[in-house]
Amino acid sequence: MVRIGLDLGESRIGVAVSDELGIAAMPHTVIESRGWEKDITRIGELAKEVGACEIVVGMPRNMDGSYGPSAQRARDFCGRLQDAVNLPVVTWDERLSTVEASKVLIEADLSRRRRREVVDKTAAAIILQGYLDWLGARG
Repeated sequence: MVRIGLDLGESRIGVAVSDELGIAAMPHTVIESRGWEKDITRIGELAKEVGACEIVVGMPRNMDGSYGPSAQRARDFCGRLQDAVNLPVVTWDERLSTVEASKVLIEADLSRRRRREVVDKTAAAIILQGYLDWLGARG
């Protein structure tokens, strides 16, 4: 049961993919945004390539748990994505995922330039891993 995780950004979308057992999330790629239509088409292609059964999208929330304008943008994107790919699209709290990804990459001693290249897909892996862990805890 492969799942795809997405970290939506203004200009880039980080993508992560789970293993077949749905235990581990791995950074996969970064999509340079070319507009929602093209982005959604590319995500649909990736979903087919990896045989995904579900797409997990990071939902931006404020630190107090409330939703702001970026959350509405993510909801709108998820609605369009679900219509286009005909797969379940779920959201997962993404608070601090990019901060956590940056810390992991700094600890791995990656150069600043290399961190910029991989932070989005690493954040997507952190979002997806949180979802996978939650699924596993549910039994």
